[in-house]
Amino acid sequence: MSGGLFVTLDAASIARLGNQIGAAGAKAPLALARALNHTGDKAKTQMTRALTAQTGLKRRTIVKALRITKAGTVGLTYTIRSAGGDISLKYFGARETAKGVSAAPRNARAIYPHTFMKAGWWPHRVVKANWNGHVLERTGSTTKSGMDRFQKVKSGVFIPEEMVKGATAAAFNNTAASDLPARLEHELGRILG
Repeated sequence: MSGGLFVTLDAASIARLGNQIGAAGAKAPLALARALNHTGDKAKTQMTRALTAQTGLKRRTIVKALRITKAGTVGLTYTIRSAGGDISLKYFGARETAKGVSAAPRNARAIYPHTFMKAGWWPHRVVKANWNGHVLERTGSTTKSGMDRFQKVKSGVFIPEEMVKGATAAAFNNTAASDLPARLEHELGRILG
């Protein structure tokens, strides 16, 4: 993953909870973990919404790409990870036109000339099942039997890079910074009774 998101909180907002954290004693890490997990889940939801709009990918694709590690009493860290490379154009609402394939990475629809998704001559194009809906282009070389070689067309969108910039990073940071102190106070109140 490239980079990472770090939340910086105003010390004054948590300093007033110092007495409660001290009174909670050994149960304080439990309250901290609960607060981190609750706020982290809320931040992940906001981040998913922003990432969907920022990349142009469908929500379910974003949800599948994000991996969560929740905080425990030992490790007080809520982590959102994503791995992966350049995403294929097929995931951006690709459709074949006479001039090439039209797709919308980063929610900006464009036509990619000399690309295709189907086989055959116009207007009787057919879907090839083993192409799995991918957008392809000819490489300019041929196989031993004289068939053209193809390669998948990529979008230039990398989810790990998109996670740490723009509206997505702002959504995560704003949600975490605004909700964590109040949630921590609530969880400490539950433990102290």
